[in-house]
Amino acid sequence: QSNKIEKAVSAAHTFLQKNPKHEMTLRYLNYYRTMLDVDEYLVDLEAQPYEPIFVRSVKLYNNGDFRSSAADMEQALAEYYKAYEDCLAGCEGAYELQEFKDFYPAIADHFVSVLQCKVDCETELTPNVGGYFVEKFVATMYHYLQFAYYKLNDVQDAVRSVSSYMLFDPGDTVMQQNLVYYRFHRERWHLREEDFEPRPEAVRYHNQTAAQKKMLEFAREYLQDDDEMEVDGAEGPELDLPSDSEFEGEGDYEEGFFAEWWQEPKTKGDKDDQGYQ
Repeated sequence: QSNKIEKAVSAAHTFLQKNPKHEMTLRYLNYYRTMLDVDEYLVDLEAQPYEPIFVRSVKLYNNGDFRSSAADMEQALAEYYKAYEDCLAGCEGAYELQEFKDFYPAIADHFVSVLQCKVDCETELTPNVGGYFVEKFVATMYHYLQFAYYKLNDVQDAVRSVSSYMLFDPGDTVMQQNLVYYRFHRERWHLREEDFEPRPEAVRYHNQTAAQKKMLEFAREYLQDDDEMEVDGAEGPELDLPSDSEFEGEGDYEEGFFAEWWQEPKTKGDKDDQGYQ
């Protein structure tokens, strides 16, 4: 019995990582707390490899161990990119038809479905730390790297981390000022122009995610129709309808029939949107 409760605690905790405001699961977890000390069983069964490394790196940073923090953050970054590529690969493959359509509309639906899955990878891989989702997770890792390398007097890597961060959040005024500061003192640290370029893996990831979002937007606008048989919305010429007097008295006449056009509704659902402070 005790073993089942421990597993239930881990399962509930895992579910709450992606659904932190789910009231029923929160109540279950509070109930389990009355039965045993649950802290040691609060394990995320679906945690990605980079998540505990990221948390450890942040703790090391806060403790002033910048060298170990930078090493762990670099490892977390590499593990994240690997998980991202695995997620993209998982979006390919067999496709379950939801409805029967002509060939080209069916291909368009498949294309949109794959693109949506790839765009969702960024959200799916966002970790939950202390009940908050780490917004702009990749940018956040470069943010920590910039400060850690600066503390280690490794200005070249600090500058490249700033430039990488700016790909994802170009409006960050603090980072803009940091970049101006590094440029002003470039001779002091013997910095070259290429040192101000973002890191290659950051450029690749940024361009890839941006392109996928643009392609998805284009595909939804131009490749998908609400209905394969679109009805022209233009109204036809008005007809001269017979007056009531023509139907007065005895006689047979045919009643008019009106065709009711309808549009088949879309069947695809939306996922819930899910912040880190």
